[in-house]
Amino acid sequence: MVRMSAEERRESVIRAAMTEFALGGYHGTSTEAIAKRVGVSQPYLFRLFPGKKAIFLAAAERCVEDTMRTFGQAAEGLHGEEALHAMANAYTKVIADHPEQLLMQMQMYVAVGAAEKEGDHEFGAAVRDGWMRLWDTVHLPLGADVNETTTFMAYGMLVNCLVAMGFPPEHRVWEGLYPSARAKGRLEH
Repeated sequence: MVRMSAEERRESVIRAAMTEFALGGYHGTSTEAIAKRVGVSQPYLFRLFPGKKAIFLAAAERCVEDTMRTFGQAAEGLHGEEALHAMANAYTKVIADHPEQLLMQMQMYVAVGAAEKEGDHEFGAAVRDGWMRLWDTVHLPLGADVNETTTFMAYGMLVNCLVAMGFPPEHRVWEGLYPSARAKGRLEH
């Protein structure tokens, strides 16, 4: 059996944490569940990360990076409406193929509110910074138009909410979305 390096193990913890936090949220996920998913002990987990918050923020950062990469690759060489539809199509594929990424995004936003209520403003600042990098990733391909970027991000959040709530593809709530905002095979009529 090949031993993983600390960096490879750290990466596996981040991926496992994304899945666990996506399903259980920040407060509902134990570090024990993450360690178990990876196949390491909790003490080893805490050699890689100083605590649960650091694990969550690393998973949140990875989620944002993955989404930025999805949008960036989809929009490469495209602008305006072509970029918009390419990014929407790519995102709907992510939703269908990796629903934990969508659910992790939703958990990130919920966790910010809870952290801020508890007086932890650093947590929210980190998540907001990631969200702004995501905004910037789609802003230029959409012609650096604030209204286009706002509309794209608003549609994305609506899609996130509808999918997270489990609305079936044939439900009437999907009718108002442009075709590329519907998840292929799942959300198209």
